[in-house]
Amino acid sequence: MQLKKASVLVVDDDTDVLTAVRLLLRPHVRDIAVEKNPDALPALLRQQGFDLVLLDMNFKSALNTGNEGLYWLRKIKELKPEVAVIMITAYGDIDLAIRSLKEGAADFVVKPWHNDKLLTVLADAVGKKSKGGTASVADTTTADDFFGAELLGTSEAMQDIFLKIRKVAPTDANILILGENGTGKELVAKAIHHYSLRASKPFVKVDVGALTESLFESELFGHKKGAFTDAREDRAGRFEAANGGTIFLDEIGNISLHQQAKLLSVLQNRQVIRLGTNEPVNIDVRLLCATNVPLAELANESRFRKDLIYRINTVEITIPPLRKRGNDIILLARHFATVYADKYMKPVPELSKPALEKLMTYHYPGNVRELQYAIERAVIMADSSVLQADDILFSPIEAAPAEEKLAEESNLEELERTTINRVLQKHGGNLTRASKELGITRTALYRRLSKYGL
Repeated sequence: MQLKKASVLVVDDDTDVLTAVRLLLRPHVRDIAVEKNPDALPALLRQQGFDLVLLDMNFKSALNTGNEGLYWLRKIKELKPEVAVIMITAYGDIDLAIRSLKEGAADFVVKPWHNDKLLTVLADAVGKKSKGGTASVADTTTADDFFGAELLGTSEAMQDIFLKIRKVAPTDANILILGENGTGKELVAKAIHHYSLRASKPFVKVDVGALTESLFESELFGHKKGAFTDAREDRAGRFEAANGGTIFLDEIGNISLHQQAKLLSVLQNRQVIRLGTNEPVNIDVRLLCATNVPLAELANESRFRKDLIYRINTVEITIPPLRKRGNDIILLARHFATVYADKYMKPVPELSKPALEKLMTYHYPGNVRELQYAIERAVIMADSSVLQADDILFSPIEAAPAEEKLAEESNLEELERTTINRVLQKHGGNLTRASKELGITRTALYRRLSKYGL
């Protein structure tokens, strides 16, 4: 079915939204109906055969949690399972919107949207409906679509990340990327830029956590000749260098309160003032930030300004640690084996079963970066075309932090999973010895391995 032949119902309690969508869709669809009150949905669905429903996730009469949108989505799918439903959401509800896909929604759009993008989403949904298909995280986005081959994953957690990238990239929303060291925060930032409307413009990365107080302003905002002892010429800062494009501020959680105040002023005014001058320079940049500091710690105002958090955190993307990504570990290991075999002009090695068990039972305090270095070393040092468990060595540098992290675990299931990982790694994947040390039978250990996806 083509969009031109579709009958569309729009349900939103914002009159302005209803008016705007009706005017936009009228030339592109067979007929369109609008409704402010979601309680009228069942009657409308029974009276008229709609092909597509555009449904808001929040209604002012409810608690604005997004749950009312999910409730009405379920009701629509119960009454008319063949109707394609597209959710309307705000940036802050993207996690709930992703959940709506798993509950049967065809797609979602983020307010404010580009009209062309909305029409494309509607046409895609109608096309899938006519083919008898339904959308899912897996078939809307695949790992191979994204910039950087290392940004791979088939796990549900990574599919959620890919879907968020696909949704937020075309907007100018400021993004805060959270995650432990080595999880791939920079790769996510590059993917967002690569699929943004600014992709042809500069992508400028700054490790702001490494900048001293004296260098911070000069590096970010620039300086005039003679502004300080070593300022031998005029120099544009990183914000000016990124003009029209994207600036990525890594380790944002490590900057001082004084630096935060300077940064906040620039973001609010959209202007920088070079050191040694009073002349403001207008800037047009898309801001991406990353930190390994948990959001709960950033919320402590003695450490981080709340007004800056709100400024940089229109949308939040949290990258899962590698130990929670299941079979992605094997996918990445094989990818790195291919990359480094090519680099060092060696045959691409196979991974033996003991090697795979060792990879799957290690706890990866250094995340993807640690796996990458372990596979690179194994490819270099191995004498055989098959990597054995003994060929894969993990860096002792990560061991001490891992033990500290283990002591801090508060979730009992996570503590059990981490303990099993640690014991299995200690015994090189030998299940008999591991079960003996853990004080459980092999059968019980198998059940736990299955439970935690190990």
